[in-house]
Formats: sequence, C-alpha cells, structure tokens
Amino acid sequence: MSFATPVVLAALILLPLMLAWYLLHERGRRRAAEAFAAPHMTASVAPTRPRWRRHVPMVAFALAVAVLILAAAKPQRVVAVPNPQSSIMLLTDVSGSMLAKDVAPDRITAARTAALKFVAGVPKEVSIGVMAFNQTPRVLQSPTRDRAAVRSALANQTPGGSTATGDAIATATKILAAQPAVNGKRPPSSIVLLSDGVSVRGSDPLVAAKAAKTKKIAIYTVALGTAGGTITVKRPGGGTSVHKVPPDPTTLGKVAQASGGQAFATADPAKLKTVYKKLGSQLGRKTQKQELTAGFAGGGLVLLLLGSVLSLAWFGRLI
Repeated sequence: MSFATPVVLAALILLPLMLAWYLLHERGRRRAAEAFAAPHMTASVAPTRPRWRRHVPMVAFALAVAVLILAAAKPQRVVAVPNPQSSIMLLTDVSGSMLAKDVAPDRITAARTAALKFVAGVPKEVSIGVMAFNQTPRVLQSPTRDRAAVRSALANQTPGGSTATGDAIATATKILAAQPAVNGKRPPSSIVLLSDGVSVRGSDPLVAAKAAKTKKIAIYTVALGTAGGTITVKRPGGGTSVHKVPPDPTTLGKVAQASGGQAFATADPAKLKTVYKKLGSQLGRKTQKQELTAGFAGGGLVLLLLGSVLSLAWFGRLI
C-alpha cells in the first residue's frame, strides 16, 4: 500500500499528543476523586467503578483519528484489472505427433480441452485469436471478443503433417502487430504457443521469437507430451511403422526467454489445464492504482461513532 499525499501522515504526531493529554486528564480526575473522598472510603462512595470501560471510548477516538489521517493521505494499492485493448493469439500445434496417446486421451484432445480452460479464464474485454499450425500456419479466428467464435475455432482442429513453429510465430506476430493503435499506441499483445514436437520446417523459431520481442509481444510456451510418446504411421508400400515423437521443451523454453515470456512443460492433462487457467488469469490484464480513501474514511467515522455511543451509554458524556 502507498499514499498519494504522504505528507499528510505527519499529522499522526497528534496521536502521542492525544495520549499525553489523556494521561494528564486521568491524573487530574484521580486527584479530584481523592480530594472528594479518602482512598479507604472509595469503595463505599463508588461501589461500581467503570474500570477498563473508562478507556474504551478514548481508544476508539484515537483509532478514529489515526484512520482518518490515513484516509486524508489518500491510501492506494496496486491491483490487476482487465486491459480492454489487449489481444492474445492462441497457437496450437496440430502436426501428426498430436495423435500420440501418451497424454490421455490423446495430445490434441488434451490441448483443446486446456485451450477452452484458457479462454474461460481470459477477461471478456480481451480479444483472442486462434491459430492452428503444422507445416503451414492457419488462422482459424482473428482476434475477437466473441467467445463463441473462439470456441468454434478451437473445435476446428485436425492433426496431420509436420511442424513449422517459426512460421506460426511469425504469422501471429504479424497479426498482432497490425492491431489498430489506441491513442497512438499499439495495444499490448501476447502469444500462447502449445507444441509437442521439434520444429522441422520453415523459419527458425528463435529468430521469430526475437522479432516478436521487438514488437513487444511476449510468447508463453507450453510443451506437451512425454519423451516416450509415439505415433503409428502408414508406410507408402503398405503396413505401418512406429515413430517416437518426444516434445522439445528446451527449444520452447528458449523461444519464451527470447521473447520475454515464460515457458511451461507438462505431460499431465490436469496440470495442462492448470497452466492454461493460470495464463488466462494473467494475460490481458494491466496493473493500476486503486484508491482506498473511501474505505478508510468510512472506517474512521464508524470508530468515531462507536466511541461516542459507548461514552454516552456508559458515562452520559462524549469524553
């Protein structure tokens, strides 16, 4: 928590002054009581004494003064709020390796389910675009706030072919960089990339990631699959063969680092959903200062009222 006008906090020096005044007041009250009756006669003259209750209203008043001074200093905190100008491109690898069943029920289904979790976690004010890529990137949905259109695009993904991660990043960067400027500034954008294999076609993913960084577009990568993942491929002359399709978390981690993003690796579909949910809650938000003056002022007035009510109820006076 911080204060917009911290100089006002100097008024807190009133608290020790109030305490000193109260102690002097109490000393004078005791002297007056002693002058009225001898100490050994006090119990018979005043059989019911307020004891600790005598101090409660003053404590409430002191707390009220402290809280009201804090309110005058305009307290504020930093909170995350949706950034309505933000855009996110969700890139899903749909190469043939996504048919591997090392992630139940298979990689492509797990990825689709997790992507839906991601979309649900992104603030509704933020635009989301959808891309599927194998050796060729395909824009299934340009950035939009229409969540039904986004979910429909995610359902339209059929695995097959090889992987060209660099081309997918370059295409997504081009789309996000072309978003209309707001007040002369390009809106904040980011890429969420899920892939399960090594990029074997097209441009270098690291070069594409560095180009994205120059556009201030961070890439968040998720490596899906296990080292033992395999797919069965039909041979041209007949029959089938088994191919290993391990993920490539190392390259994806370098892509995220080169762009200023963050990398995640998981083979568990439940953890994959958690990762996407976390990303959904983080992306598309900005931090801003939220003023707390009203809350502090209200609390101070409540304490002031409480002290007054207790003092009137117990002693028939305010102080």
